[in-house]
Amino acid sequence: MSGFPGGTAVSIVTVYDWPTVDGQAGGSPHLHTASTEGYVVTRGTGAVETLSGDGYERRELARGTVLWFTPGTVHRLVNVSGDLEVTVVMQNAGIPEAGDAVLTYPAEVLADPEAYAAVTGAPGAEGLSDEERGAAARRRRDLAVEGYLELRDRVKAEGAGAMEPLWTAAAALASGRVDAWRPLWEHGPKAQADTTGRHLDALTRGDGAHLCDAHVSDAGASARRWGMCGRLEAWDLRP
Repeated sequence: MSGFPGGTAVSIVTVYDWPTVDGQAGGSPHLHTASTEGYVVTRGTGAVETLSGDGYERRELARGTVLWFTPGTVHRLVNVSGDLEVTVVMQNAGIPEAGDAVLTYPAEVLADPEAYAAVTGAPGAEGLSDEERGAAARRRRDLAVEGYLELRDRVKAEGAGAMEPLWTAAAALASGRVDAWRPLWEHGPKAQADTTGRHLDALTRGDGAHLCDAHVSDAGASARRWGMCGRLEAWDLRP
C-alpha cells in the first residue's frame, strides 16, 4: 500500500488574521466539488461558517475541535484569537490541489472561466515576491468574501435553495478537469481500498505474505505557500 493512509492529504493552516469587510478576520470561503474536508483544531479559537443543504450555520472552534464537511459545503474559517491553527485532513490527495475547490466569488466572476482562473491563480504567478504573493492572496480572499456575504444573505432569506446557482457554476468549472482527477483517485484512495480488500481475503485464508512487505515511509520536507484560508504548510503525499 503506497501513499499516505486512506489516500488523504494533510496540511497545517495558520489562518489569516486579515480583517474583512464584515469585521471578521479569516480565510477565503470556498467549497469542494469532489472531496470531503476535515479540521482538527490545534491552537487558538475561531469559528467556521458554513452554507449547505442545512442552510447557514456557525460552529465555534477551539483546540481539540474535530469536524468535517462534504462536497458542496461552503466553509469560511474565522480567526477570533489571532493565532488559529488547523490541521486539515483532505480526502483524495492530489484532487484538491488540481482544482477541486471553487471559491465564492461574485456571480459574474464564477460565470467567466478566464476571470475566475486569473484571480484564483494570482498568488502563484511567476516572478512575484513573497510580499506580492501575500497581497494577491488577500485580494483573492476579499473577492471570495464579497460573493460569500451576498450568498449568505440569500440563504438566510430564502433557504438552501439559494445555493443552487453556486453549485451549478462550481460543477461547470470542475467539468473540464475530471479526466485529470480520475487517475489520481484510481491510483490513490481507490487503489488503497482495493489493496485492503485483497489483504482481508488473504488473511481469511491465513496467508500473511503481504506482511513481509512491511516498510516505513517519510513524507520529507514540507512546502509553505499562501493558501486559500491561511499560510499553508503541506506535503506531497500522493503515491
